[in-house]
Amino acid sequence: MTHDAPRLLPCGDTAFTIEFGAQIDARLSARVLALDAALAAHSLPGVLETVPTYRSLTVHLDPVIADPAELGRAVLALADEQPEAGPAPRLWRIPVVYGGAFGIDLEAVAAHHGLAPEAVIARHSAPDYRVAMIGFLPGYAYLEGLDPGLALSRRPSPRPVTPAGTISIGGAQALVASIAAPSGWHLLGRTPEKIFAPQRDPVFLLRPGDRVRFVPTPPERWAALDAAAEAGEPVAELCEG
Repeated sequence: MTHDAPRLLPCGDTAFTIEFGAQIDARLSARVLALDAALAAHSLPGVLETVPTYRSLTVHLDPVIADPAELGRAVLALADEQPEAGPAPRLWRIPVVYGGAFGIDLEAVAAHHGLAPEAVIARHSAPDYRVAMIGFLPGYAYLEGLDPGLALSRRPSPRPVTPAGTISIGGAQALVASIAAPSGWHLLGRTPEKIFAPQRDPVFLLRPGDRVRFVPTPPERWAALDAAAEAGEPVAELCEG
């Protein structure tokens, strides 16, 4: 069910959620990010933090400074004033080594869809993805824009550990993993870029609303790119759009 008018959902006395809809949809995501940007610009008293997701925005507040109900109504009014577009997106070109030890599920994904591995790489690297949200773990970037012909349910048994920088797919989504972690997604490749770097400012390379373009990269280049990334050098390219 889609809600044309955003809904206010209380979350105790220190937070509330503004919900724009109930599904993954680029239009809903744009409305979420537009409201998030507007709240950052307006600096409403009592707002501590905002957490954007695919379809909603959670607002954490200080109830000593702001009444949750009054602040919720103010945020709803602000949401109604926003155009259905977020901030101007950045475009990142991210190098990816596909297959082999870098993407151990590439062959299985290709076989499932009746494609050659090279065709999966071509389809996966063709779109400009959009970062819909950051979540689950620090810097994990959930992407919309996956070719529907590559969609595949997650693995029945998650792996206990998958590497940082993993590029994977699950259902209709794509993912850029930031740190080593368990995962039930299908691993197509890896990027040497540091998506999450605590010593860097900003610590997260990607932010919601960014566009991402994957650049297939020969495995022979991994060692040099990985060394550069470890030294703090950027290996992803930030483009104007």
